Amino acid sequence: MEEHYKLHRVRELADGDEDFVIALLQAFLEEVPEDAKQLQIAVDCKDYLAAYKAAHKMKPTIDLFELGVFDDLIEVQDWGKFELKGKDVSQQLGIVLRAVENTTAEIKVDFNL
Repeated sequence: MEEHYKLHRVRELADGDEDFVIALLQAFLEEVPEDAKQLQIAVDCKDYLAAYKAAHKMKPTIDLFELGVFDDLIEVQDWGKFELKGKDVSQQLGIVLRAVENTTAEIKVDFNL
C-alpha cells in the first residue's frame, strides 16, 4: 500500500473524512489516466499547446498524491509551454506515464475501486 503514491497530504486535506479521501481517489482514477493519455498524444504529435495544457492540468493532482514525478512533469509542461522544438522529453514523459499507470493499478487494488 502506498508504494507509488502517498496519501498523507490527501488525508490532511480530508481532515478525517474517509469518504472524501475515497472521492479524491476516484477522481484520480477517472481523470489522471485520461489526462496522461492526452499528454502522450500531444507529445507524440508535437502539439505543444495541448501538451502544456495536459501537463498543467495534471500538476496539482500529481503533487497532491506525491507520485515522485513532479519535476519530470514540469519538464514536459515547459517543453510545450516554450515550444522547445530541439528538446526530447520522451524520457520524462515515460517516467510520468509509468508513475500514473503504477499508481492507478495500486489504488485500484488498495481500495478495491
